[in-house]
Amino acid sequence: MNDRELVEKVLAGQAVPRVPVGFWFHFLSDSEMGEGLFDQSLLERNIKGHQEYIENFKPDLVKIMTDGYFTYPLVGGARAIKCQADLELIQPIGAEHPWIRDQVKLAQRVTQMKPETFYFYNIFSASTTLRFMIGRKALLEWLDQDEKVTLSALERLNSGLNTLVQAIVKEGGVDGLYLSVQNPDLGRLGDWLYWERLAPGEINLLKTTKEMGGQSILHICGYEGVRNNFLLYRDYPASIFSWAVNVEKFPLAQGLKFFPGKAVLGGFPNTKGSVLEIGQKSEVVDFTKKLVAEAGRLGVIIGADCTIPQGLPLERLEWVRQTLSGQ
Repeated sequence: MNDRELVEKVLAGQAVPRVPVGFWFHFLSDSEMGEGLFDQSLLERNIKGHQEYIENFKPDLVKIMTDGYFTYPLVGGARAIKCQADLELIQPIGAEHPWIRDQVKLAQRVTQMKPETFYFYNIFSASTTLRFMIGRKALLEWLDQDEKVTLSALERLNSGLNTLVQAIVKEGGVDGLYLSVQNPDLGRLGDWLYWERLAPGEINLLKTTKEMGGQSILHICGYEGVRNNFLLYRDYPASIFSWAVNVEKFPLAQGLKFFPGKAVLGGFPNTKGSVLEIGQKSEVVDFTKKLVAEAGRLGVIIGADCTIPQGLPLERLEWVRQTLSGQ
């Protein structure tokens, strides 16, 4: 059974010969994450990183890392948003924009590396993308100061992201979308505002993917320890749900019940000094066995809360896969 057939069985909730694994990490530095349009060498380094990872680990499914393209292109090639008025620099873009063409090239080249494997293309929600560009503090302050202006910019950003999704699925050879979402600050940005004004754009990206025949992973991100209200995401039309199990204290077994009929992905903490990074082989093996004992084997993919540390030896990921193969 090849990787695609294995994941297809997971998506269908069918018995599998072994539970698949899905781990990923970044290939560029934090300072380079939004610089792809201005430094074409970053695209090649990103592709090379994927190639080395795929050839050496042979993952069961691949999340294509969009390192270099975390931020959205601004009108006139501007490099930064300095004040709320600058949000006008965010406008919808067409499918021929270099920011989209570069990412189509990234997807095309990565999806050719390992046939018969599922490839999910990483995209951040509009609010997360804007947070990368202006910071969490400014995002929340600007929503308070002039909600209409900020939400209008997010709607335009969503339009560009939707164009990207269409191009990636249609031309890039990917099987679907890995959409990362997060309530920017639970408690300050009310659930009602999130649901009424932010959720529709996120749901639309998933619907676009589905209408084009693609699958999708919804990643409810716990980056920087942010906690999320899972009720906001319960009805999102995703195929697989992923979240920070160890941040949210919301185990995979509970997620299978909360998102009925969906697959779940995760289980391992991804923080520095966690068992996956520094634990003895026996500890990693025991942790893997515990995850499967609690969640079962149906509709489950073992992975981490989010991206794992760069440079983590692939041998440690293989310990997880070998353990699952022996169960």
